[in-house]
Amino acid sequence: MDLISLPAWSRGLLHVVVETPRGAGVKVKLDPDLGAFTVSRPLPAGMVYPYDFGFVPGTRAPDGDPLDAMVYWDVASWPGVVLECRVLGVLLCDQAGKTKQKRRERNDRLLVVPDAAERSHQLKSALKLERRVREELESFFLASTALEGKDVHVLGWRGPAEARRLIAAHSLPRTGRT
Repeated sequence: MDLISLPAWSRGLLHVVVETPRGAGVKVKLDPDLGAFTVSRPLPAGMVYPYDFGFVPGTRAPDGDPLDAMVYWDVASWPGVVLECRVLGVLLCDQAGKTKQKRRERNDRLLVVPDAAERSHQLKSALKLERRVREELESFFLASTALEGKDVHVLGWRGPAEARRLIAAHSLPRTGRT
């Protein structure tokens, strides 16, 4: 089974495949055709990912990729690690579309915390994070894409219930593959 085809959920926890580890100055992406991780692009000078970043397998967002997920914890992992996570919320965003018509398309970012993150067990909702933390994440997503022509707009934060609805709405039907 490839990483993209893993189920989104297991034992009530969301799977997140890490693509780009915390501290990386380049965006790393899984190339399903190669079956390998590749460098997508460097971040602007001086920027690094504040947390692990990846995707939710078994989903497809409006931009055609799996749903994006930022892993809120105080350590770094590495590309290809599958983390079992609790859903904290979602940062709603839209951006310029990939087509020539440049229609705007949604590109929301889930915020999750690994169930193994013992220091964060009390955290249940992104809305309970300090406002400054949420603003820094918004600023990161805006600044990290500023030179890419994506014209990202932040639409606001929602809690875990809305994030779960988003995941359900974008989950792919499961096949008989295991």
